[in-house]
Amino acid sequence: MNFLEQVIALSREIHATVPSIQTPELLEEFRLRHLVRKGTIQALVESLRTVPAEEKPVAGKELNALKQYAEEAYSQLKQNLDDNKADVVPVDITLPARNAERGHLHVITQTMDEITRIFASLGFTVEEGPEIEDDYHNFEALNFPPDHPARDMQDTFHINDPAGKYLLRTHTSPVQVRVMERQKPPIRCIVPGRVYRNEAISARSYSIFHQIEGLAIDEGINFSELQGTLFSFAKQFYGAEGVVRFRPSFFPFTEPSAEMDVTCYLCGGKGCRVCKGSGWLEILGCGMVHPKVLANAGIDPERYTGYAFGMGIERTAMLKYGIDDIRILYENDLRVLRQF
Repeated sequence: MNFLEQVIALSREIHATVPSIQTPELLEEFRLRHLVRKGTIQALVESLRTVPAEEKPVAGKELNALKQYAEEAYSQLKQNLDDNKADVVPVDITLPARNAERGHLHVITQTMDEITRIFASLGFTVEEGPEIEDDYHNFEALNFPPDHPARDMQDTFHINDPAGKYLLRTHTSPVQVRVMERQKPPIRCIVPGRVYRNEAISARSYSIFHQIEGLAIDEGINFSELQGTLFSFAKQFYGAEGVVRFRPSFFPFTEPSAEMDVTCYLCGGKGCRVCKGSGWLEILGCGMVHPKVLANAGIDPERYTGYAFGMGIERTAMLKYGIDDIRILYENDLRVLRQF
């Protein structure tokens, strides 16, 4: 290998090495190998005197260019590494450690867990089901015929499928239907879960929220048992001093149907902004399971009776804690969440 070939080979090595230098240690290795008095570049400078006179101009020009490149690359890399080092904030390892902030359950989860615990103590099991439902289980099996006006009570998110029969469930009642289809009475279960309504988001409504619905089916079940179960729940959840009342209502899947109110815990029944001056707060809907719903699920309505109830978790939490805007529960504002 002649002198010019040695210069070209060293140039290729240096040009390949420079981009990979990312640490002070690698930069120092580069300097010690190529730029010190006994380095590779200086060794070629000393060997230049032995090169034939006719080759020196070209060889010398290439060697000077290589030396200039190596020195400038070294200077630039050193500057960059020094700048990065200056940006690093020194850590005082003698300082006491910061306490790790512990998280906790969201107020919606807390409310759902408390309601689930109360009904579990009353002998109810917990059931779950799909959030994407078919029209039959979400509506028709619950006594919502295709042209029933009660369907307008629930604005629905429909899935764009070829059959046109799937939707995001509007309540957790279809899980009750599935339980009745696969299990013979006696049945006592609650169904907590997320539901969806195609509604405008406001202080009082949200497109995604949570419900807990309950179902009990057996021989001889009557409205008095429904009342006793819900009285027990209300006393445990809202306090022993609360007064409960039932009002007639309408739901396609129960007959007779009722809504249950509890005395406003903020004003004690005297009337305030939260209860709109009435002294009462609506907490759930309920009723005796419609015979058609039992028959649709394959249960003999002549032999068995049952009751069902349902409540919104967000509304229950809002009433219990005096929250007047449902959107607060979904904004993840730590100033709010730390209060619960």
